[in-house]
Amino acid sequence: MLRLTLKILKMVGIAILLLLALGIAFLVWLSLRPFVPDNYTKTVDTGGEIEARYLAMGDHEVRFTEAEAPGDWKKFEAFYPAGLERGEETYPVVVFANGTGVAASKYRALFRHLASWGFIVVGNEDPSTCAGTSADATLAWLLEENGNPESIFYRKVDTGHIGISGHSQGGVAVFNAVRGQPYGNLYTCAVSLSPTEWALATAIGLDYDPGEMSIPTLVLAAVEHDVITPDGVKALSDAIPAGTATALRRDMDHGKMLYSADGYVTAWFMWQLKGDEEAAGAFVGEDPEILSNALYQDAAVRLDR
Repeated sequence: MLRLTLKILKMVGIAILLLLALGIAFLVWLSLRPFVPDNYTKTVDTGGEIEARYLAMGDHEVRFTEAEAPGDWKKFEAFYPAGLERGEETYPVVVFANGTGVAASKYRALFRHLASWGFIVVGNEDPSTCAGTSADATLAWLLEENGNPESIFYRKVDTGHIGISGHSQGGVAVFNAVRGQPYGNLYTCAVSLSPTEWALATAIGLDYDPGEMSIPTLVLAAVEHDVITPDGVKALSDAIPAGTATALRRDMDHGKMLYSADGYVTAWFMWQLKGDEEAAGAFVGEDPEILSNALYQDAAVRLDR
């Protein structure tokens, strides 16, 4: 009987070890898996011609570089048009603030897509971005590179056209970075994707104040299964004094909002940072596309042209 009991205990022990090994293997696999699918520009549904045009890859060949960053931020990462290394042209910038615990290196397909449209796109590995501090540091690094004769970015940054985007906790960081100093006044437009609901954020220490938003802001979220409700999106729009475009994506969830509306995110930056009038048609004009796109609901635009 004792030998049988020991044999059973041994088998149970082996089973537990196998489960632990499988669990560890799954976590490792998850940590290596991109948060944004590499082929999302070909698989995400679109409901309008403008959305489809700007979800597709742009015309620029894209290159990548990185540099060491302090502490938990680990590294600064930049995707940029390859032509930057050869010519004298300057390029607008998009600073991206990542969501909770999801480093910029998990978003590379998203960064690559924006860079293919002619932007320098920068981020970092900060696991907790809400204060906007790491976004400021990332922009500071790029501006230092812009002034460094040894850098590929030397005099290549269009400092008059800098945007910021973020998802989830990073969507909160957008608001804090724009109102912060000394870099807040350098941003000229913003995108906040599924930011934590204003009241909930305050309750859990992710404070932000949309009432201090001084630049045009695009706010996009999912209808359901998100960290912000439709009423929460409307409350943000009502509170932001600088003007907004807002919409809720149907049949989507919080994580997929990072990239599922990227056609309109890209169009927003193309309009705001590069003056692209075709892209502007998504948000302004006689019939703004986002207002009639069947994939979205509760779309609203409150912008001065």
